[in-house]
Amino acid sequence: MLIGVPKEIKNHEYRVGMTPASVKELTKRGHHILVETLAGDGIGFSDQDYIDAGASISPNAEKVFAESDMIVKVKEPQAGERAMLREDQILFTYLHLAPDAPQTHDLIQSKAVCIAYETVTSANRTLPLLAPMSEVAGRMSIQAAMTSLEKSHAGRGLLLGGVPGVEPAKVTVIGAGVVGRNAAQMAAGLGAEVVIIDKNIDALRDIDAIYQGKITTVYSTADAIEKHVLSADVVIGSVLLPGAEAPKLITADMVKRMKSGAVLVDVAIDQGGCAETSKATTHQEPTYIVDDVVHYCVANMPGGVARTSTVALNNATLPYIIALAEKGYRAALLADEHFLNGLNVYHGQLTNRFVAQSHGLDYVDAKVALAG
Repeated sequence: MLIGVPKEIKNHEYRVGMTPASVKELTKRGHHILVETLAGDGIGFSDQDYIDAGASISPNAEKVFAESDMIVKVKEPQAGERAMLREDQILFTYLHLAPDAPQTHDLIQSKAVCIAYETVTSANRTLPLLAPMSEVAGRMSIQAAMTSLEKSHAGRGLLLGGVPGVEPAKVTVIGAGVVGRNAAQMAAGLGAEVVIIDKNIDALRDIDAIYQGKITTVYSTADAIEKHVLSADVVIGSVLLPGAEAPKLITADMVKRMKSGAVLVDVAIDQGGCAETSKATTHQEPTYIVDDVVHYCVANMPGGVARTSTVALNNATLPYIIALAEKGYRAALLADEHFLNGLNVYHGQLTNRFVAQSHGLDYVDAKVALAG
C-alpha cells in the first residue's frame, strides 16, 4: 500500500501523522510511504530522517493526496485537504465531526473511507487512540491554567499551589476520564486544592483510593457543578461523549457569576466545548475574556508539545496503520469490532450514529455499509 503523510496545516500544528520510526516499520513490511517535505521539520524529524527510514519525499500535499491509497494525519482535514480526497481513499486521523457540519458534509461528498482515531474503542471500553492525546491535554491544561492565572494574563494573580501561609488555588475538574484524571494529578502534585466531578462512581472510587483524600471526589449533579464552578479559581472542562457533541454543563449565567479573573480551560472544545461561552481558539491567540473569566479553548492543545504528542500518538496508531496496510480497510475493520467503531464516513454515508444525530442526518450501520 502507498501511504501518504501530508504536513499539517492547522494553525501552530507541528505534529505529524507518522514518525520516521513508524515509517520504517511499514517500509520493512514492503509498503511505500510518501511524506510531504518538511512534514516533521518543526519537531526535529527532517526529510533526511524520513528518507533514511525508507520514505519518499513529496514537494507538496497535492502529490501526496493524488498518489496515496491511505492518508495518515493528526488533525481533521482542512477545507483544501478535503477537496483533494477521492472515492475509496482511506483517511485515518482525528475527525471530531459532531460539532463540525462543513467537514461532515465534505467528507460525505468525497466518498472516501474516513476512520476517526477518537471513536476507535477497545475491549475494556476505553478509547485507545484518543487516550495518548487526552493524557497530554490533561497535563497541559494545568500548565495553561497556571499561566492564565497570572495577572499579566488577566487572571486572579494566584500561584496555583500557594506558598507556606498562603492558601492554594482551587481547581475544579469536570469529568474523571483520561483528561480529568491527568489534570487532577498535575494540579494536586503542584499543591492545589482539587475537586473532581463525575457520574461514574467507580472512577471516583479509584481516584479516592489512589490519592487518599488529596483530591476531593464529588458525584455530578447540576447543583454540584454550579457550586464548585462558582467557588473555583480554575475550572477544567474534560467532558467526553464518544463521537457526540459535548454537553453544555457550564452555563453562561455560571460564567457571569464566577470569580473575577478565574480561568476556564475547556479541553472538550474539540467536541464543541462543555461551556456555553466556549469557542475554539489557537495556540497563537489561546485566550479570550468573557465576564472577567479567562477562557483557554485551544482546539489542538497537544500540538503545543508536538514532539511528545507525535511519538505518544504513533505508539498507539501504528498497529492500526499496519492492519489497514496489510489487510486492506474492509478486512481490517470487519475483523475487529472495536476498530470498526472508528469508521465515521464510508462511500458517501455516515456510519456513526452520534455524528448523524448531531447533524440531523441519516446513518448506516458500519458493518452493513461494508457488507454492502
